Formats: sequence, structure tokens, C-alpha cells
Amino acid sequence: MINNDILIRLRYALDIKDVDMVKIFELGGVAITKEQLQKIMVKSTISDTDSSEKGVWTNEGSPCSNSMLESFLNGLIVLKRGKKESDPGEADKQAFLIKDDKDVNNVVLKKVKIALSLTGEDMLHIFQQGGAQLSNSELSAVLRRQGQRNYKPCGDRYIKVFFKGLTARYRENK
Repeated sequence: MINNDILIRLRYALDIKDVDMVKIFELGGVAITKEQLQKIMVKSTISDTDSSEKGVWTNEGSPCSNSMLESFLNGLIVLKRGKKESDPGEADKQAFLIKDDKDVNNVVLKKVKIALSLTGEDMLHIFQQGGAQLSNSELSAVLRRQGQRNYKPCGDRYIKVFFKGLTARYRENK
């Protein structure tokens, strides 16, 4: 899934306004203007080509890098939970968890879980609202760090179902 689409779906699910998006990016350490944000929030489209059976994903706006997406997620955590007090001698800079494109969906799930203070039961309920049945062990596997025993990469299907359930939880309960 393209990072821009992740931002668009997360923004829609949590009903975040432009001004708040800019603030969240700033809390995550990325200075961005409202105009830059609007270019990032352009939906990706599939362009049909004659030479291939599958369409090619294109984005007319600015691409959102992995570090920019993770900075947004870190800013969301700071906005929702407050700034973490660092221990004396500990570095203030938060390490980035996204190492490559395979890690993006797993990191998004982890950081949204932290930002919204969701429990494992809440996560399972959100997946159920989105239309997927996950067991505790499957959820635990996608929340593990890459390289750990029983780690399982989170596919695009699961992240889309999660956003669908998150939308149902936060938009329909207003």
C-alpha cells in the first residue's frame, strides 16, 4: 500500500482536519505547509496501459516517504498521549522502525495502537468491524518487530480492513 494512501485512510478514519495534520507532522519533527500537505493527500490512481494487464499506480501529488509517514505517526502519538519523558542520559530522538517497504503496515498498526491506547481486544474488535477474523496469536505476530520469532508481515488486505474497522469505530460513534 502506498504511504500517501495510508495517510489518506488514517486521516479519514480519525476525521483529522488540515490544520491538525500540519500540527501532527510538526510534533513528529517534520515542518510542512498546508499546500505541501494537500499535494501529499492527493489520491493515487490506476492508469491503464495497453502493454500490461495490470494498471500502474500513479500519484499526481508529492510522494510520502517512509520517514515522513513514521514522523506523522510519532506526532500522532505525541498529540494523543503526550510527549514521552526521557530518562537522564537517554537520547531524545526516537528511532525509526520502518527499515524497508515490507515493514510499513506492521509499524502503522503498532503506532496507531499506541496513539489511540488500544488494547489487544480493541484491535481484534476493529478487525472484526472491518470484516476480518483474527486470533490473538495472529495479531501478536503482526505486532512483533521484524526478526523476532513468530513475526508475520501485515499484508495490504489486513491494513485496509483495519482502516475500515477504525472508520466504523471512530466516525459512526460521533
